[in-house]
Amino acid sequence: MKIVAIIQARVGSSRLPGKVLAAIAGQSMLSRVIERVRRIPGLSEVVVATTLAPQDEAIVEECGRIGAPFFRGSENDVLDRYYCACKEHEADAVVRITSDCPLIDPVESGKVVDAFETQAADLAANDIKATYPLGLGTEVVSCKALHLAWRQATKPYERQHVTPYIYQHPEQFRLVNVESPSNYSSLRWTVDTPADLEFVRSVFARLDGDFCWHDVLSLLEREPGLIEINRNVRQKAIEEC
Repeated sequence: MKIVAIIQARVGSSRLPGKVLAAIAGQSMLSRVIERVRRIPGLSEVVVATTLAPQDEAIVEECGRIGAPFFRGSENDVLDRYYCACKEHEADAVVRITSDCPLIDPVESGKVVDAFETQAADLAANDIKATYPLGLGTEVVSCKALHLAWRQATKPYERQHVTPYIYQHPEQFRLVNVESPSNYSSLRWTVDTPADLEFVRSVFARLDGDFCWHDVLSLLEREPGLIEINRNVRQKAIEEC
């Protein structure tokens, strides 16, 4: 089975424009995400899926700088972008990662890949029931399921967020969830606002690049004030396209 990680990335962002290229400890956030995703076990390839919009030429240039293959597709129909990237790279399954999660953990993401393969899932994820910090989200979806969603999803948020159609039709798809032994879902480790970026920069300033999510938990136990940096940021609902 050829499993390809596809990292969606674009310069445009309503709350923090250009965040994907923001510097984190001397590298772009996109570069930080790619270097961590490349360590996920079981992957055949890591691809960046960006858009055809002129401003996203900056994403293409960054991919060239760090040696990452890329695909360009629809700006707003991210489901179409994923499906077309899946076809172009002849993948059997896709690991979906977003470019605003520079604390993604390769080992925990690898557990989702393993669950997908061993439990014959159409989609495996670690946030169907949220137990991990927001920012460690990993989905593995078969290209067969992605194709069916691509054909049948019609609502704007279903196209923009890629997998909602699959979640909302469990009668058609086998879904598998991977959970953490303890519930850390109240922690926010994704980047959507200036406060989120400040939090992530603070983590990278204190830990070396090979750290895992348990290292971040230990850091927050030592310095609980870091949690306050972005505690009050509200996560947008999936329907807020």
